[in-house]
Amino acid sequence: MSVAINGQDHWTQKNNVKLFLYEKYTGTPGQKPAILFVHGSSMAAQPTFDLKVPGRAHSSAMDYFVEQGFDTWCVDMEGYGRSDKSRNINFDIANGVDDLVAATDYIAKTRGIKSFLVYGISSGALRAACFAERCPERVSRLALDAFVWTGKGSPTLAERAKKLPEFIKVNRRPIDRAFIQSVFSRDHPGCAEDKVIDAFAEQVVALDDSVPTGTYVDMCSKLPVCNPEKITGPTLIMRGQFDGIASFDDLIEFFKLLPNPDKQFAVMSGISHASFQQINYMMVYHILHAFFTQPVPIYKG
Repeated sequence: MSVAINGQDHWTQKNNVKLFLYEKYTGTPGQKPAILFVHGSSMAAQPTFDLKVPGRAHSSAMDYFVEQGFDTWCVDMEGYGRSDKSRNINFDIANGVDDLVAATDYIAKTRGIKSFLVYGISSGALRAACFAERCPERVSRLALDAFVWTGKGSPTLAERAKKLPEFIKVNRRPIDRAFIQSVFSRDHPGCAEDKVIDAFAEQVVALDDSVPTGTYVDMCSKLPVCNPEKITGPTLIMRGQFDGIASFDDLIEFFKLLPNPDKQFAVMSGISHASFQQINYMMVYHILHAFFTQPVPIYKG
C-alpha cells in the first residue's frame, strides 16, 4: 500500500540572498533520518531529484527514499532554479558551500535536524565534499556521485577546458533542451531512455534558460578544491562505468586518502553521468540506500 507523500516549499536567507528549499516526507516531518540532495552545474534541484516521468516507477529519488523511511530535502543553489539570481557573480563551488550552510541552519531551526545523510552529484559532489570539510558535525554519511578530485584523466573536463576563456568572461551560460540532451550523449549514448531525457530536459528548462559559470571555471582551472584527508566521516564514492567527468585512477587516489575506514567505492554498471536519470537508476538507489542504512561499526580495532 502506497503512503501519502507530502511536499513542502521552504525559503531561507543567506545574508540578503533568498534560497529555495524543497522537502518531502510522510507523517510528521523531522523525526526520521534526513537526506540532503545537492545538485550539479547545469540544472536545479527538483528536476534532478524529484523528476516526474509518467510510467517510470520511482522516477523521483526523493519519493523513493521517503518510501524507505527518510525525510528528503534539496536546495536550489544561489543562481539556480527558484533561488536568487541577482548578484553579479558566477556562483562558484565555495558559494554553493555557503548555501548548504544556510540551508542546514534553516532545517535545524525548522525541523530540529542537525546531521544529514548528504548526496551530491557532479559539481554538487564537490560542494558536498567541501561542506563535509567545513561542517563535519552536520554530515553523518557522505555520498559523492560523478565526483572529480584533481581532474587528471577526465575527457569531459579536457573538452570543457577549451571553452574556459569564454566561461571566465561571463557569469552565466545559456542552456536549452539540446544542451541537456547532450549530457546524455557525450559519454555513452543509450544509458538513458529518450522519454526520460525529454522529461528531464523539459523540467530543467522550465526553471532556467541559463546557469552560472562558476562551477565550470572551478572544475577546469582550480581543482582540487577539497582535501580528502579532511573529510572525516563515512564516505561513499559512486562512479558510473561510462562517466567521463573523472578518471578511475583520480578517484582511487582520493579514496585511498580518506581517513575514515568506513568508506566504500562503487562502480555502477551501465551508468554514464546523470545517475538518477539512467536506465539502471534502481541500482543506483540500491547502492545509496545500502550505504545510508549501514549499521554503525561497533568494533573499530
